[in-house]
Amino acid sequence: MATIGDIGVAAGINILSALVFLLVFAILRLQPFNDRVYFPKWYLKGLRSSPTRSGAFVLVKNVPPDTDESVSELVEHFFLVNHPDHYLTHQVVYNANKLAKLVKEKKSKRNWLDYYQLKYSRNQSTRPTMKTGCLGLCGDRVDAIEFQTSEIERLSKEIAEERENVTNNPKAIMPAAFVSFKTRWGAAVCAQTQQSRNPTIWLTEWASEPRDVYWENLAIPYVSVSIRRLIIAVAFFFLTFFFMIPIAFVQSLANIEGIEKEAPFLKVVPCQSCRQTASHVKKATIEVLKSSQRPSMGRIPKTIGVAIPMKATFFITYIMVDGWAGVAGEILRLKPLIIYHLKNFFLVKTEKDREEAMDPGSLGFDTGEPQIQFYFLIGLVYAVVTPFLLPFILIFFCLAYVIYRHQIINVYNQEYESAAAYWPDVHGRIIGALVISQLLLMGLISTKEAAQSTPFLIALPVLTIWFHTFCKGRYEPAFIRYPLQLFPADADGGEPSPSVVMEAMMKDTLERAREPNLNLKGYLQNAYIHPVFKGDDDDDDDEGEEPNEKWEKETVLVPTKRQSRRNTPVPSKISGGSSPSLP
Repeated sequence: MATIGDIGVAAGINILSALVFLLVFAILRLQPFNDRVYFPKWYLKGLRSSPTRSGAFVLVKNVPPDTDESVSELVEHFFLVNHPDHYLTHQVVYNANKLAKLVKEKKSKRNWLDYYQLKYSRNQSTRPTMKTGCLGLCGDRVDAIEFQTSEIERLSKEIAEERENVTNNPKAIMPAAFVSFKTRWGAAVCAQTQQSRNPTIWLTEWASEPRDVYWENLAIPYVSVSIRRLIIAVAFFFLTFFFMIPIAFVQSLANIEGIEKEAPFLKVVPCQSCRQTASHVKKATIEVLKSSQRPSMGRIPKTIGVAIPMKATFFITYIMVDGWAGVAGEILRLKPLIIYHLKNFFLVKTEKDREEAMDPGSLGFDTGEPQIQFYFLIGLVYAVVTPFLLPFILIFFCLAYVIYRHQIINVYNQEYESAAAYWPDVHGRIIGALVISQLLLMGLISTKEAAQSTPFLIALPVLTIWFHTFCKGRYEPAFIRYPLQLFPADADGGEPSPSVVMEAMMKDTLERAREPNLNLKGYLQNAYIHPVFKGDDDDDDDEGEEPNEKWEKETVLVPTKRQSRRNTPVPSKISGGSSPSLP
């Protein structure tokens, strides 16, 4: 195993590497042509800001089909009957994926047209030309400006036709809708209660902000989404299970002693052929797999107790390389720097292309958050076994805080708002890491002279799991539900007094006081219209106005055409009539 001197040398090398990364960053950030890489938030337009209004929208899915009413009429009638005092308006979900592709293609053609027009304005002696074949490498050579203009006109006609088809085709309407309410209180009640006796229809949940909606996925049927989730869960299980085989082999080679044991031919420089070397590696791998597949139950605690301390050197090295130098390399952004300058040299044609090339995207939660949780696991496991490892993890967290704080402020652009909804999963995984560390501690102590105390340690994971269950029941609802009540019950444990302030109602009252003349229905009328129906910002015509007029007319109250009385046992406010009571 490595000595403290070896670890000190490795720590010095990695600290020096981190300082070199920081020094290079300090030099590169001073160059004006690198500002769009290291400070893209200075240039990006349309950064996220707090919405003026939020929280009064509900997404309803699995709207049951009805032969008498369209989806829009059915949604409106259902909520006016079941939420008569709070329902305001709604917007059905359209399958506009094909239309979105046409709009995207048109924007690309317009970008090329701007490029050729700019090129022609700089040199009017010759008009720019292009080939119409694949990637502009083959085909007939034509006038670039005229060709792109004709393509835009063609796409404009196709967009108009597809838009008309979507708005008039009942099959393009999905069994889902965004429903807006007059108050947050009404939206909270609807989103957090079951709407029908049949739990598979009229499913409600909080709606994301319009800018956070992934419109392509809304067109996927609910059954298809459930099947996809099942397939992904099964694939993830088998991927994780079979990935343990290479992990077991790599872990056996984590130190010099393990390499000498599993591959003794590596003790001296071999003078054999490549075929014999491959044969030795194959045999060593098979032996490792055989030994890992037939463990003795009685030897598991002893194996764990011996193996965990031996891997401390490996994890210390891993923390220094990945945690110190790796996090310091994050601020250098070497890969985005190279990619941006390559795009800027070869692909950027207009200012819009430059904005797309410099867009850093959002913070990589898919990689950063698991990394932090992994370091939590390492720290908890070795806190008792090898406390010498803890300062290395502490340095990592301090360095990561400074660097990621800079990246979040100056670089990454937040793409969506989760409202801390992921925290219950993070809390559960931290508790899982704590339980793992306690089980490993029990295995370690069972190999020492204090083996008699091992049974008393069983209380640790039991209490930890109980604590997790308590936190899950006590605090998780705050992350997945919208609280109606701001304050708890009276101190004497009785029912809340009438003077208890409701959080949702309080926000509604404040907004009404700040904006007493706000036309709420007009404000929310087109909040959840698919972006392709809001008109093309690049177009000079008014082709986006006609659809918007249709949406405004679509929410006018309509009399119900329903013949069945199964879901409407109470009088309907739309039709003006009354439904007879059910027998």
